[in-house]
Amino acid sequence: MNPSKLFIERPVATTLLMVAMLLVGLLALGFLPVSALPDVDYPTIEVQTFYPGASPEVMTDAVTAPLERQFGQMPGLAQMASTSGAGASVITLQFTLSLKLDVAEQEVQAAINAAGNLLPADLPAPPIYAKVNPADAPIMTIALTSATLPLARVHDLAEQLVALKLSELPGIGMVGMGGGGRPALRVRFRPAALAALGINIDDLRTTIGNLNVNLPKGGFDGRARSYALNANDQMLDAHSLQNQVIAWRDGAPVRLSDVATVAEGVENTAQAAWVNRVPAVILNIQRQPGANVIAAVAAIRAKLPELRASLPASVSLAVVSDRTVTIHASIRDAARELLFAIALVVLVIMLFLRTVPATLIPSLSVPLSLVGTLAVMYLWNFSIDNLSLMALTIATGFVIDDAIVVIENIARHIEAGATPRDAALAGSRQIGFTVISLTVSLIAVLIPLLFMADVVGRLFHEFALTLAVSIVLSAVVALTLVPMLCARLLRPRARAQRTHAAPAVYAHALDWVLDHQRLMLAAMVLTLGLTGLLYVRVPKGFFPTQDTGMLQAVTRAPAGIGFKAMGERQQRLAAALLGDPAVDSLTSVIGVDGSNPSLNQGRMGIVLRTDRQGTAAAIMRRLQAEAASVDGIELQLRPTQDLTVDASTGATRYHFLLSAPRLRDLAAWLPRFLAQLRAQPALADVSADLHQDGRELRVAIDRDTAARFGITPASVDNALYDSFGQRIVSTIFTPTDQYRVIMEADPATTGAAAPLDDIYLPSALVAGGQVPLRALAAITPRPAPLAIDHLAQFPATTVSFNLAPGASLDAALQAIHAAARAAAQPRQIRLVLQGEARALTASLANNLLLILAAVGTMYIVLGVLYENFIHPLTILSTLPAAAVGALLALLISGHELDIIAIVLLIGIVKKNAILMIDFALDAQRNRGLSPRAAIREAALQRFRPILMTTCAALFAALPLMFAHGQGAELRQPLGLAIVGGLLVSQVLTVLTTPVVYLFFDRLAGVSGRRPIPL
Repeated sequence: MNPSKLFIERPVATTLLMVAMLLVGLLALGFLPVSALPDVDYPTIEVQTFYPGASPEVMTDAVTAPLERQFGQMPGLAQMASTSGAGASVITLQFTLSLKLDVAEQEVQAAINAAGNLLPADLPAPPIYAKVNPADAPIMTIALTSATLPLARVHDLAEQLVALKLSELPGIGMVGMGGGGRPALRVRFRPAALAALGINIDDLRTTIGNLNVNLPKGGFDGRARSYALNANDQMLDAHSLQNQVIAWRDGAPVRLSDVATVAEGVENTAQAAWVNRVPAVILNIQRQPGANVIAAVAAIRAKLPELRASLPASVSLAVVSDRTVTIHASIRDAARELLFAIALVVLVIMLFLRTVPATLIPSLSVPLSLVGTLAVMYLWNFSIDNLSLMALTIATGFVIDDAIVVIENIARHIEAGATPRDAALAGSRQIGFTVISLTVSLIAVLIPLLFMADVVGRLFHEFALTLAVSIVLSAVVALTLVPMLCARLLRPRARAQRTHAAPAVYAHALDWVLDHQRLMLAAMVLTLGLTGLLYVRVPKGFFPTQDTGMLQAVTRAPAGIGFKAMGERQQRLAAALLGDPAVDSLTSVIGVDGSNPSLNQGRMGIVLRTDRQGTAAAIMRRLQAEAASVDGIELQLRPTQDLTVDASTGATRYHFLLSAPRLRDLAAWLPRFLAQLRAQPALADVSADLHQDGRELRVAIDRDTAARFGITPASVDNALYDSFGQRIVSTIFTPTDQYRVIMEADPATTGAAAPLDDIYLPSALVAGGQVPLRALAAITPRPAPLAIDHLAQFPATTVSFNLAPGASLDAALQAIHAAARAAAQPRQIRLVLQGEARALTASLANNLLLILAAVGTMYIVLGVLYENFIHPLTILSTLPAAAVGALLALLISGHELDIIAIVLLIGIVKKNAILMIDFALDAQRNRGLSPRAAIREAALQRFRPILMTTCAALFAALPLMFAHGQGAELRQPLGLAIVGGLLVSQVLTVLTTPVVYLFFDRLAGVSGRRPIPL
């Protein structure tokens, strides 16, 4: 049977079929989305709750714990981590990949509703959730500044006119705001003045709340007219509120201005942000998990002109960072390398075939197969990204192979004297099964990639399917268009035109190895052993570190530092970093919010110049050295990555969590463990954020004394909260927004040494109606946590680290476990890897199984195709040679193991053996040749197509190996592994495959002749 006969005899139909494939692919190209990487995001939701004035312990017990108890019952929850800081609780919920984000959202909302009756009644707002991954870097950062307007007003404009509009755009998960603060009226009372007038702090709070109300008043309907009722019950500005009477003493009114100052300010005075060194309101825009970054940023860019027009002229809106700039550059570089690979493959064909028609025919299979693949990618909702472009680049060397094999076989028949049409029919019939074998076996190699689990499987699923589709289409083109064009374009040539020195040298070498088969078999065994040794020695990592031109930074000052001092140090550090020639701009934020758990911690977003010298890693080391010159603050950096598999962030690139049932066990063991970690040569920048070095003033109430005065702990808590908690006591409602009235003791009148001396509590049992706080409570300073972390409801801490220069992530993980053993890790303390460290551990556990599955799948497929148990083993014997070359190339270059390259090499290298064995079996069965004569003739006849296909695959990988520019670090390891594997395997397999063929032939006894002596 000849599958190509119909197409040879119907050239018009064949041509139109190929044109249709090309047009459909080109049409699909215009609709394919563009992204950095395939969608591998875990469904992740962040829940934030704000309770101003609450300590970390109060936030943990009263807010975080009730929510965690409900969240922990949700099906499909993979991990739950939380951080409770001063006035803020952030819970991150990561779900399994099989759960849809919308379903997870419904579960979260139901859990929040169920926990509502356990949460504090005076929460300013219920918990809010956002469909974002907090570990994912913002897709865009926008800064709003003004030289004339106060930042509170800029914040108000940013929230109403910018943030709300951006949140409506598709794909946007959350628009986080830093700096400025929402406008508010701040009432700062003088405790001594209140006490002198006999006014209780509690009464002042209640009075202010009653002075500013906005309640329904009803209306009435008369016989002729109807009226709605309204009143001047709201205080809309500071002047109106401060003139209100709050009490009468000795027949005279006491106005609010007599005991307090009322001024326009912000809700939270302990937050600030800067762009470079200019105070600003920073908008960090985060996408929803699974949303396309390019599409989301394009929507933002399209909205910006309208947003700028809506702002006053005195407010400047500037884009500080945009992640899509480097993504677009990376895609352009990858596309350029794809075109370069196509040109190199065509050049290889020209060098071997030496005629324009013979070069044109197989060259057409490359664009047809690749462009046709685009149509299938569109149907399967794939995207144009770095991995799919890598798959198409590698496919350039694959898809040409089938066409080369077909045209070379047809050309051989023409040179033997057949007409082009007869040669096309005979050659395609003879080679058709080989092409099908090559295609099916190569797809079989990719099958295990399609069933890889977790994030690794998601990451390479699109890669494997894209490559498989291009291979299938290349076989279709090779069996349809190529023989049809050969029948019409090829012309006979003299044999002299094809004379090369290489076949003669190869024939001599082949005869020598056939005469020394024992030596070659021993060399194969050594190659297998060397493969195992190199696999153990080669560095292993999960995903190369990308240079996206952006860095994220965490800053830390000593515990207990004040907000003003923290701002000064943050600014000094920013000035030092901006002095580096590689830094283009930076944003800086301090203050407790959803990202910063404590006042002594800040964060920065650093944008590097596009024309900088040096890699991001080198610049990070230089910035760390520059930051060391700034006293009183530390800087820890990590590069922004397109691939995020974390649900939480550490101070550096990698991190893991330690969890224990009791916090004191964790706090006692952690210092020993950190000392061991810092002694490991594979680790750098080791730090932990247990946050246990804060300070607090403990108010120990003497309950008996308090009861004697008729005072309850609730009265004490309310007085303290009113004075020092930035308590919300009222709300001003306007047609467009709502603004809070904040109450606190005037910081200028509360002494720094004894801030609680002026606090009085109401008591009806004493003259004057007030009792000083110190009369019934002992106030002592003591250590306290700055923040409390949980993992699955148990106390936890994050340990962050970077890799030492030259170290791999696998070596770092081994060092971590060694340090845990050296520090005598208690049984009750769990070490939970996060992000890339966890993904690498799972990947390494599956790598060997993946390779065995690929080899096993290919054996089964080849056994079915050949109806033989032995010959598939001959084909598989070529694999160690490819692995040795790839592992050597990665080891010498210092790159980490690329398991995908190894799997692809399995598919490439076995082609050599298939081409030989097909011919040898045909010669034995149909022409009666001996096994040695058959395999020798097969090796010599197939040497040129083997050399051509190998060179095509090798040259297609060269652009990846020499990749530069954005995203090159993703492509180089794959190119290096393929080039190294092909160079070694090409030399070994063309010599060892005939020897192995004869060995298994003797072993099986299928020849029926006397065994051939070694």
